[in-house]
Amino acid sequence: MSRSGSSLYLPRMRPLPGRRAVVMSVLDVGSTKVCCLIAKLTPREDSDILAGRSHSVEVLGYGYQRSRGIKSGVVVDMDAAEQAIRLAVDSAERMAGVTVESLIANVSCGRLQSEIFSAGVPLAGDAVTEADIQRVLSAGSSHSVTEGRAVTHALPISYSLDGNRGMRDPRGMMGQKLGVDMQVVTTEVAPVRNLELCINRGHLHVETMVATPFASGLSTLVDDETELGVACIDMGGGTTTLSVFVEGHMVHLDAIAVGGHHVTTDIARAFATRLQDAERLKTLHGSPLASSSDDRDMLTVPALESDSDLPNQIPRSALTRVIRPRVEEILELVRDRLTASGFAGRVGKQIVLTGGASQLTGLSEVARRVLGRNVRLGRPLGVAGLPEAAKGPAFAAAVGLLIYPQVAQIEQFEHRNRRSGWTGQSGYLARVGQWIRESF
Repeated sequence: MSRSGSSLYLPRMRPLPGRRAVVMSVLDVGSTKVCCLIAKLTPREDSDILAGRSHSVEVLGYGYQRSRGIKSGVVVDMDAAEQAIRLAVDSAERMAGVTVESLIANVSCGRLQSEIFSAGVPLAGDAVTEADIQRVLSAGSSHSVTEGRAVTHALPISYSLDGNRGMRDPRGMMGQKLGVDMQVVTTEVAPVRNLELCINRGHLHVETMVATPFASGLSTLVDDETELGVACIDMGGGTTTLSVFVEGHMVHLDAIAVGGHHVTTDIARAFATRLQDAERLKTLHGSPLASSSDDRDMLTVPALESDSDLPNQIPRSALTRVIRPRVEEILELVRDRLTASGFAGRVGKQIVLTGGASQLTGLSEVARRVLGRNVRLGRPLGVAGLPEAAKGPAFAAAVGLLIYPQVAQIEQFEHRNRRSGWTGQSGYLARVGQWIRESF
């Protein structure tokens, strides 16, 4: 790992070539599933509806495994997690007919934190140049980070020129002092390092890591929503993450170590049944909303242990009474985190729910009541070739990882005294030289 001041940086990827197609591989390591996607990214005109998409995405290969050795996004059993990752990548490789050497992975562990910093630099000349932009971005990202944490993203939100704020691209404008507001996302080093080590053990190189809530927002939100203000809530198996987008930029994110698996565990404990039977009950019959027929509808709950035990019969209302408190708790935690962020007023009335656990029947209605906003279910948008099984909210983060390279150029600056992340990649100038060779 390389140091810059007291800050550690996760590896940065090089910009996509502007004139030719590339094949990218991504890995979504979650508490419930491990998913690998291999896709071809082809340059195209920017989309009017989907912001910042410079390439069309066609999925070539897809691999999916039940997650093992991962709890709330953290690796708890290295061997089991490595095996699940290997199997998922192998399946995708066989379908696509290519060998994966490096990939983009997501990170939801390590207590993700989001802070906004401001920085300013005097202009070298009369007008803003690319060099001035790089200097102010470098200054904005140079704030020291708490010991033991790593910078995942350093994203410019808006620029100012001589105190006039809210500028998106000040290049060529006249002035004397250039300022920037940046969102710096950090995570704890140890759990992220363990995740990277786990992937490396499968002879795979991690090109960059992307915060799960950022990826989920990139794949499910449309341009109007990100402009006007929206919160994206990704309810996974072991974690629930939150990202806030305003004026086209992500301005805040957060993560809570509670998710859909906790609902399953509550059901298993309440009715003394196995976790897989509890998951089936939740999926087929579960809802946090009561209905008039719940007391009459009887459900069969398989017994926990011996085959001789008769299965239990419970009314659906008993299942609802177990599910509802946990779902409300998760949504109330999200609401409180959103309020504490200071961006609740900027979000307006729009919330997008995504992630595997968001598919629970009746969840949108409960979310509408608890959060006091309009709620829609978010599915991955604008990607071709996805198998039917991967078109739902559970795959929002995985698809978002394929979209991230198209917007990654806003992070393509070289921090002072920093060669690159912790995997020994070459510096910014070398990457730009390679990009120019590949593009022309």
